[in-house]
Amino acid sequence: MKLQNFVENHWVEGSDEGKPLASAIDGRTIAAISSKGVEFGAMLDYARRVGGSNLQKYTFHDRAHMLKALAQHLMEHKKEFYALSTETGATKGDSWIDIDGGISTLFVYSSKGRREMPNDKVYLDGTPERISRDGTFTAQHIFTPRQGAAVHINAYNFPCWGMLEKLAPALLAGVPAIVKPASSTAYLTELMVRRIIEAEILPIGALQLICGSVGDLFEHLNCQDVVAFTGSKGTAEMLQQHPQVIAESVHFTAETDSLNSSILGPDATPETPEFDLFVKEVVREMTVKAGQKCTAIRRVIAPAAVSGDLVRALSEALGRIRIGHPANKDVDMGALVSHDQRDEVRERITMLGSEADVVFGNTDDFDIIDADAKKGAFFEPTLLHCERPLTAKAVHSVEAFGPVSTVLPYENLDEAIELSRLGGGSLASSIVTNDNKVARKLVLGTAAWHGRMVVINRHCAAESTGHGSPLPHLVHGGPGRAGGGEELGGIRGALHYMQRSAIQGSPETLAAIGNRWIRGGVEIESDIHPFRKTFEQLKLGDTVNTKEREISLADIDHFAEFTGDTFYAHMDEQTAAKNPFFEGRVAHGYLIVSFAAGLFVDPDFGPVLANYGVDELRFAQPVNFGDALKVRLTCKQKTLRDGSGYGEVRWDTEITNQNSEIVATYDVLTMVATDEEWANVSA
Repeated sequence: MKLQNFVENHWVEGSDEGKPLASAIDGRTIAAISSKGVEFGAMLDYARRVGGSNLQKYTFHDRAHMLKALAQHLMEHKKEFYALSTETGATKGDSWIDIDGGISTLFVYSSKGRREMPNDKVYLDGTPERISRDGTFTAQHIFTPRQGAAVHINAYNFPCWGMLEKLAPALLAGVPAIVKPASSTAYLTELMVRRIIEAEILPIGALQLICGSVGDLFEHLNCQDVVAFTGSKGTAEMLQQHPQVIAESVHFTAETDSLNSSILGPDATPETPEFDLFVKEVVREMTVKAGQKCTAIRRVIAPAAVSGDLVRALSEALGRIRIGHPANKDVDMGALVSHDQRDEVRERITMLGSEADVVFGNTDDFDIIDADAKKGAFFEPTLLHCERPLTAKAVHSVEAFGPVSTVLPYENLDEAIELSRLGGGSLASSIVTNDNKVARKLVLGTAAWHGRMVVINRHCAAESTGHGSPLPHLVHGGPGRAGGGEELGGIRGALHYMQRSAIQGSPETLAAIGNRWIRGGVEIESDIHPFRKTFEQLKLGDTVNTKEREISLADIDHFAEFTGDTFYAHMDEQTAAKNPFFEGRVAHGYLIVSFAAGLFVDPDFGPVLANYGVDELRFAQPVNFGDALKVRLTCKQKTLRDGSGYGEVRWDTEITNQNSEIVATYDVLTMVATDEEWANVSA
């Protein structure tokens, strides 16, 4: 089979015979790969001109629905993905992380996009900035999609997840992608891309694929493009220093080498649950994907007093790992991705051996189940021990990208912190301790050097996702050696592919741009109460200004008795007067909010279906008995929930007293029926 490139909505082969790709299990040729003859400049132009234009016709919610449909479609083809994944050396468990994990990322971004982003084409960043005295000139930060292409250069170890974890936020943002998988496992990526294209869910031009070299692609990048790279630090630095990347200030994020560490707390002695949890975590991180994970534990930082016990426990556990054909259900660990990778791991162990002793593994004499060790790229899990890690260099700079870890003993927590920092920055770190003071000191001492940290103990271990599991909700990336970038992180991931701009103008102009009413803007009053209007009928700025209601002492007493809230500031005149914020008894904050609702609510059956919350409630100043309150309620923002029969409406609420002073502000959140739904429910 010769892999094809998906270029300008067509599948095309490279013009030469291509490079053969071998099975990790038995070395036979799986496919050939080549991108020779592809016009890379034309690919970029097509992505910007066709893909971007097509994607950006849709709202964030539209694109989120595409991600969900895409995930559901890929779920139907998991069986063939799993079958082909075996050839990469992956066990069923390894493939689950790659295939199901990748598809799950699509689901998560679909859900978060619909919950946390507007059904619109512009994303508002924060609240408006009032920059003039009278509020006629204001400002708002916004995010809009970059008008370029997202170039995704992925690593070999996760041919599915590696693509989808970058693709999901880019597509949600509205930016088309050009995917370039690592050659050795590109056959699995190509299969998944074929299924994506066949589904006809994404608009034309949203996704293109390069199988092979990127050729002169970088020569055609411009300032609107985004490069997201996963791979070696050396390759990342070479690409970041490309003259076109520098000249055009191309947005470049990188995930590179990562000597991740896990620290065992001094309280976690061999008789504790935490010691056993630590052993289990290290062994899992060494053997899942045969240690070919960017987040795997490479440096095992443990108290010197228990390092001997730890080495014995780890060696015993590693000795029970069954190595062989990944399709065999009795196998715990499959093969490395290739013979070249196996040779590289051996070389790296030799380099580490200058400072550390091999205490388990690194032999050619180990049992293989259902496979030929000479034909496949199998490798024995290998554990090393470095007696003087503070003065060592290789253990903090050389990464053996396979089932290899080194135990580094420490005498005190300050040494543990220093050892963690010596890795020069990593994607992930973990701490196993049942002492929260230890956890705090280690986190505060090392967090700046790691993109993600997980603290594990007996209380959370059963539900913990573990040391090495990137989640779409959390940032994936890290400082220093790890590349300095961030991916995922929920909506933060989508914002990587968007441009933040500060927009200044009148409240009315900014409301028209961002589809969110701003205080100081036009208030539209009519004889029809806004609660009598359907979602479509409501306009931004629709306002009701209520009559006044005086707060009496009897109101305060009744509210206190009815609710049980008898806080002294509401009930005791003399004691309340001692409070520097009050002059005497004051009304309850929630009494104020409750009375406000009584002023602005239209009580009859209408299109407003439910109130589902209040955001950003602030009490600006106290309300005393005798004060008279009134409310201004304005339609601030509308978000249609497609197919649900309703939309979410956010109402800007301002409560003022008899002196026109603001006493409280907040947003009321309601669900409002659409025309069609209201016609049905009111019939």
